[in-house]
Amino acid sequence: MALKELAVHRERGTCCELPAIDSEWAEQTASLMKALADPTRLTMVATLWKAAQPVCVCDFTECLPMEQPTVSHHLRWLREAELVRCERRGTWVYYRLAPGVHARLRRAVNSLFSLKTKAA
Repeated sequence: MALKELAVHRERGTCCELPAIDSEWAEQTASLMKALADPTRLTMVATLWKAAQPVCVCDFTECLPMEQPTVSHHLRWLREAELVRCERRGTWVYYRLAPGVHARLRRAVNSLFSLKTKAA
């Protein structure tokens, strides 16, 4: 079977213009998405989203199939992404969503789908 010759020859990297993307936006959004890209962390955020009160780390340890150090590791990811805040009460640490996280997550997701590109 003979290969059909393409009518248009293109040089690699010149077939279309890529839209300009703000690198700071990309870095911040990637950091946020990495924090949420794990099923355990996504479960934790969803739990906190639905919770009326802050959730104790001991509750996560009880409800998730993992030991306390692993739970703390995931919560650290969420703290570093500024998705959650914590408060120590005696021996226990209680977690809640960070202020404004609802709007921040909505903006991040909406911005991914509202990037405008030039029509080809």
